[in-house]
Amino acid sequence: MSESENEPIVDIDENLRIIGTAHVSKDSVELVDKQIEEWRPDVVAIELCNSRAQALKDERRLDQEGLRKVIKEGKAPLVLFQSMLAAEQRRLGMDEGVQPGAELLGAMNSAEEKNIEVALVDRDIQITLRRAWRNMGLREKWRILWGLVAPEDDSEEDIPEINELLSNKDLLSELMEELKQIAPSAGEVLVDERDEYLATKIESQRSKGKVLAVIGAGHLDGVSKRLQNRETTAERIEELEIVPRPNPLWKVVMWGIPLLVFGLMGWFLYTGAEGDLYQMLTIWTLFNAAMAAICCMIARGHPLAILTAAIASPITSLNPALAAGWFAGYVQLVVREPSTKDLKDFLKLDEMKLFWSNRAGRVLLVTALTNLGSMLGAWFATAGIITAF
Repeated sequence: MSESENEPIVDIDENLRIIGTAHVSKDSVELVDKQIEEWRPDVVAIELCNSRAQALKDERRLDQEGLRKVIKEGKAPLVLFQSMLAAEQRRLGMDEGVQPGAELLGAMNSAEEKNIEVALVDRDIQITLRRAWRNMGLREKWRILWGLVAPEDDSEEDIPEINELLSNKDLLSELMEELKQIAPSAGEVLVDERDEYLATKIESQRSKGKVLAVIGAGHLDGVSKRLQNRETTAERIEELEIVPRPNPLWKVVMWGIPLLVFGLMGWFLYTGAEGDLYQMLTIWTLFNAAMAAICCMIARGHPLAILTAAIASPITSLNPALAAGWFAGYVQLVVREPSTKDLKDFLKLDEMKLFWSNRAGRVLLVTALTNLGSMLGAWFATAGIITAF
């Protein structure tokens, strides 16, 4: 295996070359185009899945219909999670004047112009995000959410430059390890699993001739080591594309709480204990309404959205098929309708605080945090009811 001293390029052998890129760097765009032109590969393997590739080609943007669909399908946390992961990368590259993924799009276009086969070798983004989210425990999810709502440090002294990121492999490794420390389960999915997935997919292209792989610089070491050590198996791909089922205990909790509440209601009605019934309903309503409203306020929801959260939570918490955030998010969408510019700019957000100033981002925040508050309210209410009775 040989490696360029001045450029993030690794040659596994004479027929497989890997380029590590920064998805927001002009230098990366030029490097990729130069390598395709000079090395003349038979296949260009690109760190993209079909949906991300199509989005880059179409310059797809969020619209009103898409936002409503996100709310209805309960995908607000996933969209926020994806945006948070990309926000830091965007912030690092905004001064470069290049949108994330420009070098990947450039690689596709350059290969197609030269009639070179393009292979998309990344796992579907939705599968990756769902695996990361499902793998994370409550503590890790809380850290992610706290990173979203906590005040930002405006100091930029610790922010590395793009060229430093590309040239300093130890720094890249350090950044990856930092992600794993914050959320180990998410880091495993976003880093280790994707290294393995990318390496296996790239290996599968080698029978076609010379392969030039274009991947993010953060994956360069992990992918190249796996390819060099032949740590790739086709059977593993199927395992990595499975979204883990929720823990059965979680379903027991989701349905157990409503059954407990309805069971107590029935018992109190049967025994004529009206006082106990009113006390239980008061505990249930107050905890649910208060927690959902507080979390909606943290998201800086409109007063009507906050009121909706407070009213909906005691009801939706009794039906696992419903979520208070859906209703609060929809109200927020109606009363503070995002403009065309808001919707267009949402995917360009480069600072966490802009989730509040951008109306589209705030709709997602209201939806996700209200759901979180409603869930916490149901837990606290159940604990209060058990203690009281």
